Amino acid sequence: MKKRVLATLLSVALTGCMLTGCGDKTAETTTSAEDTAAGEEAVATEEEIPTSTFGDPNGTHLDMWTFVEIHGQHYGNMVEIWNEQNPDKTIEITCTTYPYADMHTKLLTSLTAGTGAPDICDVEIGQFPNVVAGLDTWLLPLNDAAAPYLDTMVPARMDVYAGSDGNYYGAPYHVGAFVMYYNLAVLEEAGITQADVDAVVTWDDYAALGERYLEAIGRPEGKYWTCVDTAGVDWQWIAMAEYGDDWTGGFDGKANVQLESVRKMLTMEKEWLDSGLAQVSPDGHVDLEAGFQNILDHNIVSFPKAMWYMSRFTNYMPEEKGNWYIAKCPVFEEGQPCSVGVGGTGTVVTQQSANKELAAEFLCWAKMSNEGEQLIWDNLGFDVCNTVLWNDDKFAHDDNNQYNAFFRNYPYDVLYEIRNDIGKIYSVAISPTINEQMCNVTLNDIFENGVSVDDALQAAQDVIDLEQ
Repeated sequence: MKKRVLATLLSVALTGCMLTGCGDKTAETTTSAEDTAAGEEAVATEEEIPTSTFGDPNGTHLDMWTFVEIHGQHYGNMVEIWNEQNPDKTIEITCTTYPYADMHTKLLTSLTAGTGAPDICDVEIGQFPNVVAGLDTWLLPLNDAAAPYLDTMVPARMDVYAGSDGNYYGAPYHVGAFVMYYNLAVLEEAGITQADVDAVVTWDDYAALGERYLEAIGRPEGKYWTCVDTAGVDWQWIAMAEYGDDWTGGFDGKANVQLESVRKMLTMEKEWLDSGLAQVSPDGHVDLEAGFQNILDHNIVSFPKAMWYMSRFTNYMPEEKGNWYIAKCPVFEEGQPCSVGVGGTGTVVTQQSANKELAAEFLCWAKMSNEGEQLIWDNLGFDVCNTVLWNDDKFAHDDNNQYNAFFRNYPYDVLYEIRNDIGKIYSVAISPTINEQMCNVTLNDIFENGVSVDDALQAAQDVIDLEQ
């Protein structure tokens, strides 16, 4: 483990494409399919690092690190509520926002050194395998603190922040459930209705509706039904979830990217490119400026993405309000699960905390309680993991919520419909290698360079096998 950790410290700013989705892209630099950053971030000076202190100055002091400033603001809001509800154990919390790579390197360094770590820290899911490698030597298991909420939490989301010993070490912000986004306003102009969209069950149905759309608008140059990614593995994750696969092999198995589910998805995507149904995403995926502009220009009118992408619409494409409709993803075979939880940030409590039990109690309450989930939905726009709220009319159908007001339908109606169909893909030690290889080489080879799916996957597997 020591050798792996030292290697990680030298390369924590990966150039791969892990799946995060948390927070405002203007506030963080990540290495994900959602927030890919080219190159390493420079370490900010102390004067440039945002630090805010909230709560009772006479209460127990906790230090919290994050790489997304709005996450720190969430804890600031929650500590005020906590102190009102718990006058006998009030808290003061100082939230420090570091650049992505700097924070994760700093955290790993302090954990391995046994000193200097904060009480609480956000860990992006792509970096989580590095941090949980120390298990309870480094991190406090959250099982006891999370116990009051586990009956209502999505099991798959808790599982991705578990260690190889089965303990929960991270508290999630969101489900990250995959859904389809459709520009219903544009589709209606082409004679396609919401009922037509709702009738889509399989990927064949989806492609047929896309062909109908393109025929209706006369197949103009630069207009497509959807896009495929060269810098993100979203589509492959959907395919694996539908077949119950996981190319990581989990904690005990061997990584295998040559799964039939992956092969089928890549083959289908290549066929769509060849037929003109799809384009390659500008800049590699839809979660960058070029992707936002592509959507605004109506060059694509549908695409799959996690529910946290709702905040991208409100933040970067507000003029699209009232145009977009959310639906469940198609499947290869009717009856398959249609979603997967993607990305996220697990928040941990370190063993170095002098008040780790209180830190864990506060953390789990802030991220799993009804009060915490309400603020996560209202302020961060994440699909919360507390399932009891999904069918709560006051929560799910609140027209004052900006996300409910933005889309044609209520997002939680879709989430509730697919509640039993949300799969998971583990994030383990081999995950960065898989994603880096797929995003930097394999997807580009298949979609841009004319390499066959079989040959590209074999080459990827050869690279991955060297790391196993």
